[in-house]
Amino acid sequence: MEEFKVTPWNVEGEVDYEKLIKQFGVKKLDVSLLKRFEKIVGELHVFLRRGVFFAHRDFDKIIDDLENGKRIYLYTGRGPSGPMHIGHILPFYFTKWLQDKLDVNVYIQITDDEKFLVKKKLSIGDMDKYSMDNILDIAAVGFDPDKTFIFRDTEYIKNMYRLAIRLARKITLSTFKAVFGFENSSNVGIVFYPVLQMIPCFFEKNRVLIPAAIDQDPYWRIQRDLAESFGYLKSTQIHAKFLPSLLGPAGKMSASKPESAIFLSDDPETVKKKIFKYAFSGGQPTVELHRKLGGNPDIDVSFQWLYMFFEPDDKKIKKIEEGYRSGKLLTGELKQVLIDKLSEFLEEHQKRRKKIENKINKFMYDGKLASEMWSKTF
Repeated sequence: MEEFKVTPWNVEGEVDYEKLIKQFGVKKLDVSLLKRFEKIVGELHVFLRRGVFFAHRDFDKIIDDLENGKRIYLYTGRGPSGPMHIGHILPFYFTKWLQDKLDVNVYIQITDDEKFLVKKKLSIGDMDKYSMDNILDIAAVGFDPDKTFIFRDTEYIKNMYRLAIRLARKITLSTFKAVFGFENSSNVGIVFYPVLQMIPCFFEKNRVLIPAAIDQDPYWRIQRDLAESFGYLKSTQIHAKFLPSLLGPAGKMSASKPESAIFLSDDPETVKKKIFKYAFSGGQPTVELHRKLGGNPDIDVSFQWLYMFFEPDDKKIKKIEEGYRSGKLLTGELKQVLIDKLSEFLEEHQKRRKKIENKINKFMYDGKLASEMWSKTF
């Protein structure tokens, strides 16, 4: 396997998740923890059953708290550098599932400042446009507006800044260089920014659980070093794998490569064209060979997308896998299964997005949790 690279801003190559667990110093999400969690929530989300969320930091302490009747809260976020695609939104559906099962507050940080500082071609106007566009998609997932606070860093900074400078004074430049790989050419804004991504870990005295892709782990590693000195608990995380790019198992979907992703605004015809044209196949070059030798679902993107999220029925996904491996199910037929599932998912998401357009203030300013948060200074 070629060398891969995973940072908060870039993922390259085919990721070896076992190796990444060792590199990042996290723990594998094992069966015993999942069984304990299942007793609490009654069932396991498809992301947990099938190993999409595969690693953690102190998830066992979250389970301990829940078993002992203690409250926790959830925190996750989005960097708005363009329109959202399937890979961006799926973790939010998982977070919404957690909110429903645990009846907890959710804080969603829109890191518009980070994206402006990292993306040199992103203007202030672009930042504003993508922020509100992304917020609509996130709200459309179906979060409880009274227990959800969606905020933009550039707006909420006045509430966070006092804590930010207290944290910043305890972090050295050498630490940030070691953790994030900053160099002398890095702009000073992005060098300071990581402090702001730590702030929501201090929004409540309860323990926080952060569901996020593993590339974001470095931010909270530093928070965990500082938390107890400020009288708070260390953050806990469950880390997700990346939904593969349409183009193949190496890397993740990118908004800068439209052919690599399915966007939340795509219509059924666009979905069909992209899947048939670009979705990396594990099938054989000809129908005759495929019938004889079968396909490889382990590298087939259509199957991986179905397995990771879009076909939650375990019996159905097993039948699809067996059919593809045996050659009974052709690549085109497998792609059509995904197309149908994707089109249905996007249609429902787009309907909810339209309905939520005039209600977005409940998540950002006027809802119960939002109103409480605007009255606080940390």
